[in-house]
Amino acid sequence: MQSGYTCHRCLRSLIGTPGAKSFARHVRTTSVYTTTSKRPYTQINGKTRAVTTQQRRTAATAESLNHRVTRNAPGDLKSAAPFGGEEAIKSPERVLLQSSNLFHSFSNSPSPAIRKRAAFMKSHAYCPHPDHRQTRIVTSPHDPEARKTTKSIHPPAHVNFECPDCGLPVYCSERHWMDDYEHHAEICDTLRQANEDDHDLHSGRFFPEFEYPGPQIEEILPNMTNWDTYLYTREYNAINEDRSMRQATRLLTYPMTIASVIHELSPYNIRSGGRLTTEGLKSLSALRYSLHPPRSGSGLGIEGLRPTPPAVRIFILGARAESSLPRQVWVQLEYLFHRCPLHLIFIGPESMTNRDDEFPLPERTATNPFGGIVEDRISNYTKITTFVEYYHTMHQANYFQPFDPYFDCFVLFHPGLGHPASAHEWEETLPQLLETKVPIICTGYTDWDMQRDKKWVEEKMAGEVDLLMEAGENRFRSLRWDLNDLDPGDISAGNWGVWAFRGKRYETTMRDGVISL
Repeated sequence: MQSGYTCHRCLRSLIGTPGAKSFARHVRTTSVYTTTSKRPYTQINGKTRAVTTQQRRTAATAESLNHRVTRNAPGDLKSAAPFGGEEAIKSPERVLLQSSNLFHSFSNSPSPAIRKRAAFMKSHAYCPHPDHRQTRIVTSPHDPEARKTTKSIHPPAHVNFECPDCGLPVYCSERHWMDDYEHHAEICDTLRQANEDDHDLHSGRFFPEFEYPGPQIEEILPNMTNWDTYLYTREYNAINEDRSMRQATRLLTYPMTIASVIHELSPYNIRSGGRLTTEGLKSLSALRYSLHPPRSGSGLGIEGLRPTPPAVRIFILGARAESSLPRQVWVQLEYLFHRCPLHLIFIGPESMTNRDDEFPLPERTATNPFGGIVEDRISNYTKITTFVEYYHTMHQANYFQPFDPYFDCFVLFHPGLGHPASAHEWEETLPQLLETKVPIICTGYTDWDMQRDKKWVEEKMAGEVDLLMEAGENRFRSLRWDLNDLDPGDISAGNWGVWAFRGKRYETTMRDGVISL
C-alpha cells in the first residue's frame, strides 16, 4: 500500500495509530525515493507535487492552439505550427517561473520556444504604421492594413521593436511605435495578458485546471448557463485565478460549444433573447431526442435485452488543432449525454496537425478506402475517427450516407467560409452539406469573421438555407486571447461566436390527392 494511492485523511489516521509505525516508515521511504527522481516538481499550497507527463502534454497542446493556422497564408502552415510543443514534453527540466514573474519580452524570454516564436514574428510580420505601403488586400475594416493609404511612401518593413509594455514585436522601429502609440494602446493590455499566459504555459508549474472530473450521477443536472455554473455543477477543481480560468477554457471551448447547442439544457432557446429560431427548435429537438433517450429498462438477463440505437455522429469538418486535443477533453461530452454513444469524426487535410507521433498514416485499403484512423478504446460511449481528406470527396463516394437529422450533426470551427483565401474550398462542400438537411453549427474568431461567413452562405445559397440560431457571442467561448504570429496586432478568441443553419426543408400538403409544396 503506497501513499500515492491513499487519501490524506486515511494516511494521517494510519500514521497516528500505534500499530502503524511500519507503514509510516514505508511511507517516508517511498516519499524520499520519489523526491530524488528526475521528474520535475512544483510547489502548490506549500506541498511539492510532480508535474506528470500528461500535464506537460496537455500544456503543450494548449500552447499549440495559440498559434492559429490561418487559411489566408497556406504557404506558412509549417511555420505557423507550434514551437517547442515537442520540446515541452521531451525536456522536463525547465525554468520554473513564478506567477509574479511571468512578464518577459518575447526575444528575452527564458523559454527557448517563445524566443523562436519571436524570431518567426520578426521575419514574417509587418509593421502596421500607416507610413508603410500595404502588404496585402484589405478584407476587413478591422485589419491594421486598412489604415495604410496610397499616400504611404515607405516600403513594407518587418517588425523589430518590442513594446516595453506588452513585450511583443509590434513595430519596425521605436520611432514608429512612439508615433502610433495611441493606436497601439487600445490593444496593449490585451497583448500583455496574452504574453503572460504564454509564459505561464512554459513555466513548468503543475496545472490543476487540466484535471477533469469523471462520470457524474445522472440525477445531478449540469447548469449550462455559463462557464462558472458549468464548472461548479460538474465538480471541476476550483479555479480561483483568472489566468487558470483562461487556460482551462482554451481547451474546453471545443466540446462545450457543441454541447451548449445540442444539449436539452442549452442556454440557447426560443424565448426572447435565446437566439434559437422556429426551424432551429425543430431540428435540435430531433437531435436532443436521440441524445437524451428514456430509460429502456434493460438488464443483464435475457428478459432485459433491448435494442440499442446507433451512435450519434458529430462530423467536425476542416479539423485542425481541435483534432489533437487530449482525449479526456472530448470525453467530457460523453458525461453530458448519458446512455447515448457518440462518434466524433474529424475530417480535413490538416486533421493530423501536431500528431506527428502517430505517423505513418494507415494504408488505404478496400475496407478503409480513405485511411481512417479509428480510436475506439477511449471510453465505453465515445469513438473518434480521423480522416485526412476533403469532405466533398467522401460525400461523393457516399461514404457516410444515409444521413439522419436524429443522429447526425455537422460542426465547423472557424471555417473561414467567407474568407477570400479559403472560400473556394467550401464552394463544393456547402451544397452537399445542405442536401443532408442536418444541423450545421459554425463558429468564428470575431464578430466580423462570423458575420462574413454568414453573409457568404446566404449569398451563395440564397433561398436554400434555414437559419437555426442567430449569430452572436458564444457563452462558452475561450476566455483567452490568441495571437496571430503573422500579425501580432491581430488578436482573437477561440470560438468567440456561434450560429447554426441547415438546408431548407419544404412543408408538403395533400390537396385532391396530389402532393404540393
